[in-house]
Amino acid sequence: MSAPASTLTEAADRDLLALLQLLARRGYSFVTPTPASHARVVARPDRRKARCVEDVLGWSLPFEPGSIDPEIEHYLRGAGMIGDRAGLLCSLVRVSSLGNALYIHSAFPTADRDDTFFGPDSYRFSRLIEAELSDRPPPQGQLVFDVGTGVGVGAIVVGQAWPGVEILMTDINPKAIRFARINAAAANVAAATLVADGLGAVDRPIGLALANPPYIIDDLERSYRHGGALHGGAVTVAMAVQILPRLTGSGRLILYSGSAIVSGHDEMEAQLRGLAAANDCTLRYRELDPDVFGEELERPAYAAVDRIALIAAIFERR
Repeated sequence: MSAPASTLTEAADRDLLALLQLLARRGYSFVTPTPASHARVVARPDRRKARCVEDVLGWSLPFEPGSIDPEIEHYLRGAGMIGDRAGLLCSLVRVSSLGNALYIHSAFPTADRDDTFFGPDSYRFSRLIEAELSDRPPPQGQLVFDVGTGVGVGAIVVGQAWPGVEILMTDINPKAIRFARINAAAANVAAATLVADGLGAVDRPIGLALANPPYIIDDLERSYRHGGALHGGAVTVAMAVQILPRLTGSGRLILYSGSAIVSGHDEMEAQLRGLAAANDCTLRYRELDPDVFGEELERPAYAAVDRIALIAAIFERR
């Protein structure tokens, strides 16, 4: 007789949590690059098979049965996270380090519609949150709403630095919420989770909102990557539309995204400034990096785009 699906899921989650805890004790560290850099590294002739745990759980390289640490293989098998690749085994998840936390997310390449993504944007988003909150931390008990949390980076960064806040993580992707919950537990961050599009059914006022929405046009419209219209900026604008009316007095939204610059004009900035004025908010808007994902400009969807800039938009209720 097979175990109920819920029991299997709970057991698999425990194995993934135990994997993160084991890796933390052993000092595991892996900085995840862009997909383009990742592809170039693993295409090298000497990277056909894994030689260490970072190759398995960072670079997603295949490995021979019995060639990796037996405890790591045990937890991966228990979680159902070992697959087959051309006669070798492979991990179906990656583990990346950021600050003093480890994050589990989808293996490379992220091709499935429900895959989760972690990469350079995760590191930049983390630094933006820390910079914005260092001078005025969230007060004890404040509701921190991580909208479109992905694997939980924003919530975990805040929860580790300011453990007295109340955290809610939402995402439209159930796999993302699952990984975010496991990552938060591994980081000793108490956080509630909700599978929802945007704010979902939560009607409470928000003291601090965090958002790192997708901002690239994805032909397959995968939730972790597709930013919709406005050359990928539509999801970003939609999040601001939902969140701004719900901010408390002096409430804040820390928004990290990308904006397509067309003929020198930043339409996203124009729309976000309009939303700030309509919701009685101040807005500090700046470019964090003037040019990222240049390879996207070769695609027809970006034929009119000069560059894609990374932006920070900090809203505060007056």
